[in-house]
Amino acid sequence: MSAVVKPFSVRRLPGFGAIAILTFVLLYLPIVILVFYSFNAGQSQSNFEGFSLRWYAAAFANEQVQEVSVRSLWLAAAAAGIATVLATLAALGTTRVARFPGQTMIYALINQPLMVPEVVTGIALLIFVAFLKVQTGYTGMGYLVASHTAFCIPFAYLPIRARLETLDPTLESAAADLYASPVQAFRFITLPLLVPGILAGFMLSFVISLDTVVITEFVKSAGQDTLPTYMLGQLRRVVTPEMNAIATLFLALSLVIVTAFFLLTRKRG
Repeated sequence: MSAVVKPFSVRRLPGFGAIAILTFVLLYLPIVILVFYSFNAGQSQSNFEGFSLRWYAAAFANEQVQEVSVRSLWLAAAAAGIATVLATLAALGTTRVARFPGQTMIYALINQPLMVPEVVTGIALLIFVAFLKVQTGYTGMGYLVASHTAFCIPFAYLPIRARLETLDPTLESAAADLYASPVQAFRFITLPLLVPGILAGFMLSFVISLDTVVITEFVKSAGQDTLPTYMLGQLRRVVTPEMNAIATLFLALSLVIVTAFFLLTRKRG
């Protein structure tokens, strides 16, 4: 009688549970500490002197924090929106067509920001944007929007392309057999099925744009600080729980975005 061979499961490996718990502790314990000390009544980052909302009140009353927060949010929304549209077009152009010479090269070029260190991309953008500023005299926010968009495109492209590759192409063929034009087939068949991938791409691009410091530091002009660059400048001077409060607020915003995305995609499923 042959022995029953159990299928391999990584959970049965020795120490898997302990390593998993340790990994989660290392990932989330610093965030828990940051949130905890954002409610500290004193200025210390090591001694908890009582529960207080004074630093949240200080953050809301800080006009400079309000200014950079609004700038960060609309910059992230604009860059993520443009990047998602361009990434959708790029995904359609590389998945819904027959293979052609150079297709792999196009895929590599789209994902170039993922493979190159961010500081290299930042320096390249610095040189290019500085040249444009000298030639045109324009120093507005358009450069930041364009730079963030270029950096976010691959982050939007990957989930959208992955979603497209799982769609059954026979659905579009069936629509064509029913006399639907290519635009109608895309509007009524492909696009509704692609919405979860588009939302995932937009959300990922939004968070990446909201978080990036290197690209913004190299490209921004005077008076164009975003929240991350503002916080970086403040941390170089003095560290107060106000920074913890601001970080906690944006953490809450990120959780709201992720939860809304989960509920929306689950409803569609």
